[in-house]
Amino acid sequence: MDQSGVAAQTQKVSRHVAQSPWGSVGPAAPACSLTEVMSEQLARQLDEEDQGFPALPHPAADPEEGPDTDSDLMLAQMLQMQFDREFDDQLRREERKLNGDSKVSISFENYRKVHPYEDSDSSEDEVDWQDTRHDPYRAVKPQAAPRRGFSGKGKNITTKHDEDACGRKNTARMDNFAPEVHVGDGLGMDLKLSNQVFNSLKQHCYSEQRRSARLHEKKEHSTAEQAVDPRTRLLMYKMVNSGVLENINGCISTGKESVVFHADGGSLEEQPVPEKVVLKVFKTTLNEFKNRDRYIKDDYRFKERFSKLNPRKVIRLWAEKEMHNLARMKKAGIPCPDVVLLKKHILVMSFIGKEHVPAPKLKDVALGAEEAAEAYRQVLQLMQLLYQDCNLVHADLSEYNMLWYQGKVWLIDVSQSVEPTHPHGLEFLFRDCRNVATFFQKRGVSEALSVYDLFNAVTGLNIPVSADDDARFLAEIVAMEKRNEDHVQKRGKKTFPVTLEDGGPPLDPDSDD
Repeated sequence: MDQSGVAAQTQKVSRHVAQSPWGSVGPAAPACSLTEVMSEQLARQLDEEDQGFPALPHPAADPEEGPDTDSDLMLAQMLQMQFDREFDDQLRREERKLNGDSKVSISFENYRKVHPYEDSDSSEDEVDWQDTRHDPYRAVKPQAAPRRGFSGKGKNITTKHDEDACGRKNTARMDNFAPEVHVGDGLGMDLKLSNQVFNSLKQHCYSEQRRSARLHEKKEHSTAEQAVDPRTRLLMYKMVNSGVLENINGCISTGKESVVFHADGGSLEEQPVPEKVVLKVFKTTLNEFKNRDRYIKDDYRFKERFSKLNPRKVIRLWAEKEMHNLARMKKAGIPCPDVVLLKKHILVMSFIGKEHVPAPKLKDVALGAEEAAEAYRQVLQLMQLLYQDCNLVHADLSEYNMLWYQGKVWLIDVSQSVEPTHPHGLEFLFRDCRNVATFFQKRGVSEALSVYDLFNAVTGLNIPVSADDDARFLAEIVAMEKRNEDHVQKRGKKTFPVTLEDGGPPLDPDSDD
């Protein structure tokens, strides 16, 4: 396009602007040719005019507050600081993911690049960790006494035995106690523990640690209340797997010597298994029945075997003893549980009850006058049969070990039963007679005999009775036991072979299966 064309176009634009509906406008800029626009002189003129106006500051940069980025060192330090912050953020995320909701947390503080005193721009909300190097709850370490054993001079001398110094040192040493010992923080308090108090606390901590270790060991290797140890649990699982039991339903009774579980019977090749059975698991800890040895070590049936056994095998002998006693009682026609199987210290017996509900104990039954009198007559007859036909003394007969089921009295818990030839057999029988006489007299049974008459009625000894003279009656019993013991020793020690003479199930007491 030539110069005349450009001028014509410029005039046309000027007329159009003058006719604008928005009113008059200012004078239009003088027209210039392309040659003038492209000339260097015009460019320098425009550059000089631009320098006459003041420069506007950039909204994103403040030259007074922002760092000087002209220096390469400053720029590198800023980039390194930004990199360190991103690295710390990643450490926080990993630390939060690793700890979760655990009470014991792991800190990556030592691996952080930026710390609070270095990162002055970081807000308090961004720091979710604690700098433990300046922890106010940390115990102040007491100043150690110099090697010479004292500090200061003259009247101000302080030795290592100073009461205040030792007290503060003992307070700081409490942090070395076990984590389960709560000693507190003692923030802002000048605590001073004497040597006597600190030594007592230290000894108590050691005792608690040893006790907790013993309890843990006992929990793993003993049968506690309503619980069994792993070995016993394995024996119970084997019974279920072999088909002897269908399933084990739960605990129905606990005592000082055993825990009783209800189970559904299975099958055995030697004999039928009742539909409902109980598992009597003898406790392998002797804490609740510490005088258990008294009933078995002097029993002539087990005297030879008792001295050679460890405590766990003594429990097996205790279970075996109850099995043989129940077999004698069943043979004499005494109502008692039927023995199904003996496996180490687990005795499987028939269940006395109905629909998973065990028969009530005699102490829990509300008997009428006639029922109470009938129960007393049955108990008297059972005691005579037990003593005369079975040659046994219950040794723990009371309303707690007698059940009332289907109008009859059933005897249970005969593991401690001994023969009358036991060195204390008659004493045990006298105690049983006292328990029975006291219970039925309190229930208002008029025909209940006194403890002395009941003892003579059971034994048939007819020991003369004075007016409520327990000491003389017991002296006669002890003298009779002494004569009986001498007679047994002269005749020879009685042994009880492990056979089926009592009608019990097959037994291999020394097997570990």
